[in-house]
Amino acid sequence: MAAPYGVPAARKNPASRRTVLMAAAGTALLRPTRAHAAPIRLLVLGDSLSAGYGLPHEDGFERQLQLALSARGHDVTIIDGAVSGDTSAGGRARLDWVLGDGADAALVELGANDGLRGLDPKEMEANLTAILDALAAKHIPVLFSGMYAPPNLGPDYQRAFRAVFDRLGRRPGVLYDPFFLDGVATVQDLNQADGMHPNAEGVRRIVARILPLVEKLLAEARPA
Repeated sequence: MAAPYGVPAARKNPASRRTVLMAAAGTALLRPTRAHAAPIRLLVLGDSLSAGYGLPHEDGFERQLQLALSARGHDVTIIDGAVSGDTSAGGRARLDWVLGDGADAALVELGANDGLRGLDPKEMEANLTAILDALAAKHIPVLFSGMYAPPNLGPDYQRAFRAVFDRLGRRPGVLYDPFFLDGVATVQDLNQADGMHPNAEGVRRIVARILPLVEKLLAEARPA
């Protein structure tokens, strides 16, 4: 006898209904889900500018970047590889250590202290090249942030210093952010009393500016 109007076919046949439910459950188990995917591990290898020198932890670059990424729906764990006072040589020396637990992407922000100390740009280039080579060998995509030398060191030093970042920024597989302090450097209201380190508002400006590049970097990261 035909089923009454409006009664689903599965209700007519309990065995058929069980078959449909079992098939649906099997499909759900096979379907990949991002809900339980591991967060992308982002290494920040830098100096005092990314370490948040002179600021409470909540106002530092790494924490502000973490919050901005979370607000945009990104599940990211930041590996703190930023040390105040570090030079490119220091970053090179401890790279293996900070990569001990692995990383899926890296933001490299080094060189400011090389410039402040008037160190040889050729040595800085060798250090930064070694860092980028090591990350490339591990297939870790990089966002490479540039810097300018202080003007008191003269135009020749400034040109040689700047050329290092522009050359390395053209490497295949490297995203280039020409100047980490773009829009913040020399702006009194965005810097601490020393005139070199961004204040909380300065950090927020840096994060807002660099965020699209970081999102592009994350899109290139290997699945966790």
